[in-house]
Amino acid sequence: MTRAPSSTTARETDERVADRSAYEAVIQRLSKASVDKHWEPYKDIPWEDPEFLVDQTDPRWELPGVDKLGAHPWYRGRSPETRARIGLWRLATAMKIGLQFENLLKRGLLNYAYRLPNGSPEFRYVYHETIEEGHHGMMFQEFVNRTELPVRGMPGPLSLLAQVAPWIPLISTELFFVFVLGGEDPIDHVQRKLLKDDRVHHPLEETIMRIHIAEEARHISFARHYLRNRVPRMPRYRRLMLGVASPIILGIMARIMLAPPGPMIRRFAIPREVVTEVYLRNPAAKREIRDSVGKTRELCTEIGLVNALTRPIWQVMGIWA
Repeated sequence: MTRAPSSTTARETDERVADRSAYEAVIQRLSKASVDKHWEPYKDIPWEDPEFLVDQTDPRWELPGVDKLGAHPWYRGRSPETRARIGLWRLATAMKIGLQFENLLKRGLLNYAYRLPNGSPEFRYVYHETIEEGHHGMMFQEFVNRTELPVRGMPGPLSLLAQVAPWIPLISTELFFVFVLGGEDPIDHVQRKLLKDDRVHHPLEETIMRIHIAEEARHISFARHYLRNRVPRMPRYRRLMLGVASPIILGIMARIMLAPPGPMIRRFAIPREVVTEVYLRNPAAKREIRDSVGKTRELCTEIGLVNALTRPIWQVMGIWA
């Protein structure tokens, strides 16, 4: 069994990729890392270990500080068992949405790889990433199954609309990798914060998060270097279109990844005024959404996607610092 990382894995280092050889060197390094250090959910997670079993009333499932509901008097006034179930429902929903996003991502990556020419270094890494995302999907679904909670993930209409995502590479690979960062960066941001807090985490949750962070660091790095290599060479009109679309995608994706699940609100009869106070009118919650796309916002600024015309869109979407 390969042990999960014992500490929060550092993000992959961004490198200047002004020329093709430097860009290809980064891809080769990421491909080698995927061979040298990877995990398989049914080999490297001891699901049947008594310490890893899921009990819905385990107090370690209670909402963490990054979820503002956890500090609200309404939540604190529930019984310990109810607080644990709400926290577990929140976590299971996040994993369900995560595996649904990664399903879309894998299909999009394969559509992208389908048209790559012989000898393309991207081909190998895209398949490494697709395999790793497949493992993540199994890992997340196994966790959801073991909670025995009826979580659904994305709302039905949103899930239907999301089916267009795998076809984005046929229109614009650059836009697709902005979509990739829009789904991966917010989850990575939250999971890193969770592992740095002072709480005692359930070992199954912690193991899954550490594995996910370690491998997603490579996936995020590939998307960032791809955009850093491609976007500056795009025709001006296409770069402008990408600059308009990027904040819309990132703003929507951050909210999908961080929003409270509607079925959880209904199941536990969370008052509407509490939801509004905690998630909709809470400056800290709005700041969390902005911060969750901070790295991608910096990248978009660096590669010329943020200008006087597109900056107001970032502000309207609530993700401008």
